[in-house]
Amino acid sequence: MVIQAIRTAVFYALFIGQTIVIAIVLGTIALISGRTRASWAIAVYWGTSTLRILRWLTGVRTKVSGQENIPEGGCIIAAKHQSDWDVFSIFPHTGRPAYIIKAELMRIPFFGWAARSLDCIEVDRKKGAKAIPAMMAQAHAAIARGCRIVIFPEGTRRAPLAPPDYRQGIVRLYMELNVPVVPVALNSGLFWGRNSPIIWPGTAEAKFLPPIEAGLSADVFVERLKKAIETESNALALKAEAQGLSRPIGPELRARFDALKQQSSGTP
Repeated sequence: MVIQAIRTAVFYALFIGQTIVIAIVLGTIALISGRTRASWAIAVYWGTSTLRILRWLTGVRTKVSGQENIPEGGCIIAAKHQSDWDVFSIFPHTGRPAYIIKAELMRIPFFGWAARSLDCIEVDRKKGAKAIPAMMAQAHAAIARGCRIVIFPEGTRRAPLAPPDYRQGIVRLYMELNVPVVPVALNSGLFWGRNSPIIWPGTAEAKFLPPIEAGLSADVFVERLKKAIETESNALALKAEAQGLSRPIGPELRARFDALKQQSSGTP
């Protein structure tokens, strides 16, 4: 555990340091030239190099599948969110993504300028429902530019197997944009959890699932979305647990695994 903690600390130092340097470079390019091929290439490098450093130092391997389920043209990619890993793993497979991110991040010098030049859409969660019209205007513009909207429907990172908490933003986007939604399941929180002091080795998986067609009612859509993401995310978590987790499993997570196994087996 001590060695893994040291490896994690070194990773965070490299990750944060590289992010600061890249944010300064991209932010400067954004101020001068806006979005360029060079800025996009640097952003791709940032994502792929982070995953390589993560594997090299902490032993977290990356597996992504189901990319064939992403339709051509505009769509919404709605992913489970358990870790910062989610951003980097999804990024290379989204064409021209427009991530929905917190307004606070967009206000950081250089980082915010870079994010805006890379089509990111800001949402001010402090404004609640009042933030929706501005987000919708940005989303329409992004779709018109040929982007795919990337959103984490729960709004923040959740612990593995925690009860889902889907927000209204994804429903409003679906109803407003009238495009398909691609659910994404994952199990990354078992390895790189939110606020985790230690990143644990293993294979973090993300899976793009068959798209949900446009035109459904809000209630039908959100139930299909939840069922798709939660069912497959639970399956990926059970798969990782069956293969053996190097991380310690506390009582709360163990109880969740046990309950999920009982549910899967039909045991009352």
